[in-house]
Amino acid sequence: MKLTLYSDYSLRVLMFLARTEQRTQIDEIAKFYNISKNHLTKVVNNLGTLGYIETTRGRGGGITLKMAPEEINIGKLIRKTEEHFNIVECFDRETNTCPIIDHCGLMSVLGEALTAYLKVLDQYTLKDILAKKTFTL
Repeated sequence: MKLTLYSDYSLRVLMFLARTEQRTQIDEIAKFYNISKNHLTKVVNNLGTLGYIETTRGRGGGITLKMAPEEINIGKLIRKTEEHFNIVECFDRETNTCPIIDHCGLMSVLGEALTAYLKVLDQYTLKDILAKKTFTL
């Protein structure tokens, strides 16, 4: 499974805001992560529309978290920021051209894996991912 940059940047913005706990400018976040301000602006606008952050325009404006970190579920956020979860071509019945779809179990196996992936993300909040943890593959 791989997240789009859009979801990655959404998580980064929320993590930055949770750590700073103050009104922040998009420029500051873009500089911190060394990412495009234009792309980040789109992400921030979407996070505002989704209700995760509050945006204030004008002098003294900026962005802040609108929800407490423990109220932001990672699985729900990812479902809202990913365009689709079509891991392979056959996940999209409208554009699928695979000739073996009726005789192949790959879609079922990958569907099960996707469900498990999202189930794990559903177990965590923004507060949980702010803690430094290590993992192994």
